[in-house]
Amino acid sequence: MSLFSMFGALEIGLIFSLVALGVFISFRLLRFPDLTVDGSFPLGGAVGALCISSGMDPFLATALAALAGACAGVLTAILNVHLKIMDLLASILMMTALYSINLRIMGKPNIPLIMEPTVFTILEPSWLIDYIARPVILIIVVILAKLALDAYFSTRQGLAIRATGSNPRMARAQGINTGAMIILGMAISNGLVGLAGALFAQSQGGADISMGIGTIVIGLAAVIVGESILPSRKLFLITLAVILGAIVYRFFIALALNSDFIGLQAQDLNLITALLVTFALVIPLLKQRMSRRKRV
Repeated sequence: MSLFSMFGALEIGLIFSLVALGVFISFRLLRFPDLTVDGSFPLGGAVGALCISSGMDPFLATALAALAGACAGVLTAILNVHLKIMDLLASILMMTALYSINLRIMGKPNIPLIMEPTVFTILEPSWLIDYIARPVILIIVVILAKLALDAYFSTRQGLAIRATGSNPRMARAQGINTGAMIILGMAISNGLVGLAGALFAQSQGGADISMGIGTIVIGLAAVIVGESILPSRKLFLITLAVILGAIVYRFFIALALNSDFIGLQAQDLNLITALLVTFALVIPLLKQRMSRRKRV
């Protein structure tokens, strides 16, 4: 694998680590099976690309994209909390609706950003090669997002969100408004996904209506792989593991697709993902069996 491919895998891995953090909040902290991610990711890309192509400041456009993703998460949560629609079904309904909404926002299947200014073209120093500068910028963004999440989920409100996902009955007995916590947690989750979508569109040179296909699978794969690499119950280490999982996942994908002797092609991406997730799920089971044998 070439140096260019390595930095490319790192760049995409860092972007999808934001998706993985969002998926971690919904699936692990809230216990909310959220498929909205497949719609909020291209929503962030669509809003960001449309605003930038209209002449808006890229930083403001990226912030609006994150806000749009948060709104999608809020709507999914409202369907579940106030309209009493099953969580999985509510997310499927929102994901389906977002496909049409994204088309409405863009007005066409894709919006190119090749000649437009982005957060990367503004922030990257002139003396550094672009395919190295972008991962450096993304590392800073991901670290800031991770530290902000760690700090927030250690506050009283953050602990209330975690309590809602862990034991909603006990949380309600303690006076926590679990419905409000679910809405807030889903907003944070999909806000991160929308931010990732906007950065992905700017990194790849445009937004496309199909860019969200399989996003939830990638996010779950990153979470599962990360938990297998660095198992822990401490939130600081768990969020670090999720980020590492996304990066490792992208490196495995890049290695598999760039290894000529394996013979894999781009259409084998979903197969690679399934095998990688299966392997990550089997690792804890193998560890348990080995530990039992050692005790015997």
